[in-house]
Amino acid sequence: MAPSAIEDFVARLASVETGPGCANFFDHSIPANALRRRNLAMYLREMLDRSPKVLLVGEAPGFRGMKLTGVPFTSRTTLQNPHGFGLFGPGSGYVLPPDADGVAAEPTATVMWEVLAELDFLPLLWSACPWHTHVAGRPLSNRTPTAAETALGSPFWRALADAFAIETVVAVGNVAHRSLQRSGLDVPKIRHPAHGGRSGFKRGLQELLGSGLPA
Repeated sequence: MAPSAIEDFVARLASVETGPGCANFFDHSIPANALRRRNLAMYLREMLDRSPKVLLVGEAPGFRGMKLTGVPFTSRTTLQNPHGFGLFGPGSGYVLPPDADGVAAEPTATVMWEVLAELDFLPLLWSACPWHTHVAGRPLSNRTPTAAETALGSPFWRALADAFAIETVVAVGNVAHRSLQRSGLDVPKIRHPAHGGRSGFKRGLQELLGSGLPA
């Protein structure tokens, strides 16, 4: 995936009309979204250098997470603190929007990077629906994406899997698993780290790594 291909991918993602209750926080019509597009392109370039063989597909970005940063499974605190992979932290180049000050950490992002660091395992991260699904009229809320919304996102995880020569796709949670199944993939599923799922998520990853999942 050449740098120009990464820019094209981000531009395509930004151009999707997502409909009510589903915010495209990469949309070119909002100037502040340029920062999120830049952060995502940087993440993809850095991951390309690391040649991950596994793609973890989650559900959808949260309003305190990727919607804010533009980077999958991250929050304000994730970008500010290194997690052992040389990706984030001071001087890394990622930039937070001005409205990030005071926003609480997203628990899912925190657990994700803690567990990955503990296992010394760095997969590529993405979501079945890569836009923010929320309750109508309540942009600072999170909602489970519909089948139609995850279908709209399918071309993007497929493009990443192809571009990164991914060997194994893993569903993180039921929503992602159903979406991948509808796309014709029979993939392993692990517990989502949200809502007290840390131990189950870590155990699921450990079992997959023990069974030969490429690290």
